[in-house]
Amino acid sequence: MNKFAFIGAGSFIFTRNLVRDLLTFPAFQDCELALMDINPERLDKITQVVKKIVKAMNVPAKIVPTLSRAEALEGADGVVCTVFNGDIDIWRYDIEVPKEFGVDINVGDTRSISGIFRAIRNIPLMLDICRDIEKYCPKAVFLNYTNPMAMLCKAMQTYSKVEVTGLCHSVQGTAAMLAEWIGAPEEEITYLCAGVNHQAFYLKFQWNGEDAYPRLRKVLENSEYYQKEIVRNEMFTHLDYYVTESSGHNSEYNQWFRKRPDLIEKYCTHGTNWNPGEYAFSLNFRLEREKTWRDDFNKWIREEEVDTKRSNEYAANIFNARIGDGVPFLFNGNVLNHGAISNLPYEACVEVPVVASRQGIQTTTVGALPAHLAILVNTTASLENLVVEAAMEGDRRKVFQAVCMDPLTSAVCSLQEIKEMTDRLFEINRDYLPDFKW
Repeated sequence: MNKFAFIGAGSFIFTRNLVRDLLTFPAFQDCELALMDINPERLDKITQVVKKIVKAMNVPAKIVPTLSRAEALEGADGVVCTVFNGDIDIWRYDIEVPKEFGVDINVGDTRSISGIFRAIRNIPLMLDICRDIEKYCPKAVFLNYTNPMAMLCKAMQTYSKVEVTGLCHSVQGTAAMLAEWIGAPEEEITYLCAGVNHQAFYLKFQWNGEDAYPRLRKVLENSEYYQKEIVRNEMFTHLDYYVTESSGHNSEYNQWFRKRPDLIEKYCTHGTNWNPGEYAFSLNFRLEREKTWRDDFNKWIREEEVDTKRSNEYAANIFNARIGDGVPFLFNGNVLNHGAISNLPYEACVEVPVVASRQGIQTTTVGALPAHLAILVNTTASLENLVVEAAMEGDRRKVFQAVCMDPLTSAVCSLQEIKEMTDRLFEINRDYLPDFKW
């Protein structure tokens, strides 16, 4: 019987979907599901959700809710993590303070100054979890869903011995979206996608072995489709390769779309494929969700029918390849580069095709990114390396210098303004950053 530990199990969507996916595999139908969260109320709700899933799927899985991370991890074969350090009470300042300086952040969980501060708050937490895994379940496969993905995975893969990779649904999700746009069955689409998390590009996108990019260009001549993802479609129009993560995210990863109010209005407010509009996952949305999450849980528990069909998330397939029936599984994972992409930093965390099997998680070799994409992605990868270095050294100066190199921040602010903004956020985050030099 396998044991799976869900650290941060109170994450409604992820835990619900990943439990269901696991139970679709015969090897895991009698598994133990250790649900761990520090919020007793969320833990109780997600336990009710998982009980409903287990009952609907008619499997003998065992459910063990706990507030103890050690108890959840003891003897685990697989670990899934969705936790983060600093809830809305601190995260909101990652958005609000930069906006005072003209840096208009949208999501703020991956890049720009917001993603940098989220990283330095969460790197110590993730390394603590890794140390617990080394102690309680050293052979476990650890799959991380917490953002900022690349910086957290870079820290864990460099400073722990845990078998860990990071997962994001943007690669397969975008491929499915583009397949729908061009009228292709998803199963007939193949692709080569590489870069860094949320900034990977489809270097090849094919339908039955033929280049599908000409079809996509034709589709985007229709304004209805162009408006669905304005930022990403604009990037594709000019850069010739489609990027993985949504327009709402990508608008804050570069210097082109959010440096002036008129650009935000033109590119970012109406067409991010989110509903309603750009701010669907922004601060206001999350503040509202704090008021409604109980209702969301209760409604699902009372009324919703359990969908027993496996989703397109990677996690369960990876666990099955590693510790289930052993069928190898190809996916895009977050791993240390080590030459997989020849023109990105060797020690950066990249998102490339990897294969999970009984032998472990093995990275494939992509080669070089197109030169213009390499310039863009190198900035991101090098900046993320510097942030991890700063977090491990507790060096405020290096954090500031990393923010200076952020494309959006540097497009809006002077160096002195960046210094003042960074200092403000350090003071606000003081209690979350005890390892930094003050």
